[in-house]
Amino acid sequence: MLERASAAGKVDLEACESALRPLTLAAGAKSLGVLLESVGKGRRDEETVCECGTRMESQGLRSKELLTILGPVTYTRSMFRCPSCGATRFPGDEELDIVGTSRSPGLRRMMARAGSRTTFKEACGDLEVYAGLTVSPKDVERVAEKIGEDLEAWSARERKDYLREDRPVPLKKILPILYIAYDGTGVPMTPWELVGRKGKQADGSAKTREAKLGCVFTQTTLDEKGRPVRDPDSTSFVGQIESAEDFGWRIYAEAVRRGLESAREVVILGDGAEWIRGIAEMHFHCATQIVDLYHAREHVSNLCKLLFAPNEKQIERKRQKWWKHLDDGDVEKILREAAKLLPEDSSQMKSARKELAYLDKNKERMRYAQFRSRGFFVGSGVVEAGCKSIVGLRLKRSGMEWSLRGANSILALRCATFSGILEDYWESRAA
Repeated sequence: MLERASAAGKVDLEACESALRPLTLAAGAKSLGVLLESVGKGRRDEETVCECGTRMESQGLRSKELLTILGPVTYTRSMFRCPSCGATRFPGDEELDIVGTSRSPGLRRMMARAGSRTTFKEACGDLEVYAGLTVSPKDVERVAEKIGEDLEAWSARERKDYLREDRPVPLKKILPILYIAYDGTGVPMTPWELVGRKGKQADGSAKTREAKLGCVFTQTTLDEKGRPVRDPDSTSFVGQIESAEDFGWRIYAEAVRRGLESAREVVILGDGAEWIRGIAEMHFHCATQIVDLYHAREHVSNLCKLLFAPNEKQIERKRQKWWKHLDDGDVEKILREAAKLLPEDSSQMKSARKELAYLDKNKERMRYAQFRSRGFFVGSGVVEAGCKSIVGLRLKRSGMEWSLRGANSILALRCATFSGILEDYWESRAA
């Protein structure tokens, strides 16, 4: 090909690249096969022992077709069987981290990353274009979900260490302000994952389950206008579809990992939901709790519509006035004024009282003038953006339905990726 191009005096660079890449990869695969010839066979210094405690017996060599990022490689290694329980072991597979799989760690890593970023079908196309690898959507799904499951198990062990009462507290740099924010968003699920669950459909059934997402970030400075500035690359995420109680321990462990004990100020940002407040009071009882200003304004807007509809001008006039009271942190003024204007219609009155109850219950979390004077953020935009980018962009596409295992596996992968700790997991596998 090169000789023809030279004779013609014209080189099609893309054609040359495309033609040479498979040849280069094939040469690499051949070299890798030579390297693996000495792995997993031959005389061993120690006995191979079964999990049941019995010495295992050699059964000779077995071959395995291993798909790697360089292409397929034939790998031959020793097999051992337990005479007591019949279990088998391949020590070579254990050494190479390929137990129960025909895909190399490098390939599994690529497949997990691709499958966590886009649909499994699109991931196949990306792998073929970018790496010259041909795999099926189901292959990507299985690998991504298995890696995500393993990652979640690793994360659970890490959380357990951070939650130990006898854990030594390391000396860390003092953090001026540590923020903890969390929220929930619905993930479309397969019908069998929704049996018996109540939802927002007309018949009371559910189409989604709530994925809880939390983030932790720090702040050390203000900008030239005195507004808080989030520290660059300081945001980490955790998330799963699980109970509020389990998620509470998850976000608490993440806060401990990020330096909770070294923070001068701890701030909880949320939308005022009961489960959000419950976690704050259980795990972060000394923290300053702030209801997201946008959600507070939304409730005030709803109240205005209930009290002054259909007069749009009056709705807008009151909304602007009461938003000003909200910015001043004077929720009581809104409550006093609104209590005198309750509608006569029983249904509207019930809804209006519900909005008033929300404002009254959360008024201490709405002292926005005071919070701003202390240099705090008063919005939970970071975690709301996370709900869109981490959960929504991957798990809430049109036509998607997830199993609980699948959704949680992908969530584990995406949270670790966005938090910059995926490398820690891969290093733990190699150790």
